[in-house]
Amino acid sequence: MLIEAIAKRKSIRKFADKKVEPEKVESLLRAAMRAPSAMNGQPWEFIVVDDPVILQKLKTFSPYAAPLKSAPLAVVILEREMLRRKALGISHMGAHDLGACTENLLLQAVEEGLGAVWMGVMKDEGMQQKLRSILNFPKKRSAFAVIAVGYPAEGVDMTAEDRFDPERIHYNCYG
Repeated sequence: MLIEAIAKRKSIRKFADKKVEPEKVESLLRAAMRAPSAMNGQPWEFIVVDDPVILQKLKTFSPYAAPLKSAPLAVVILEREMLRRKALGISHMGAHDLGACTENLLLQAVEEGLGAVWMGVMKDEGMQQKLRSILNFPKKRSAFAVIAVGYPAEGVDMTAEDRFDPERIHYNCYG
């Protein structure tokens, strides 16, 4: 049930030394591509990284990329330039689309018995260039997120916290 996957999902930062099966990788990508997108633009592309040498290079893209040290897999979500959206003045919708895409991937990871953590990528040219130099994606693409994926390491607490807070809910108007 979806609500169970949502309730179980948590950021996993330490992974077992076990490869993720190709069929599970495809399942993650299929779920990601089922996300809604404005004007059905589907602005996503993916780079699946399972090469240990590239994974080690990838962990240098950010000081917060430590989960890539033990992850057997990373999925890099790229945003494609959407010229039609740009012409209509709605190019900012890509962040919404890619957020939904990323969350679908994370929820499917739970369904597959995997752990994952979402590492956001800044739009600044320095971080984009660092990732571009490692992964060789074109200038008309920008990295949105790097997702470390794998089987949770033994001893990792898999208990997700309940974040429901009625104080943050307002009906009909604020306050």
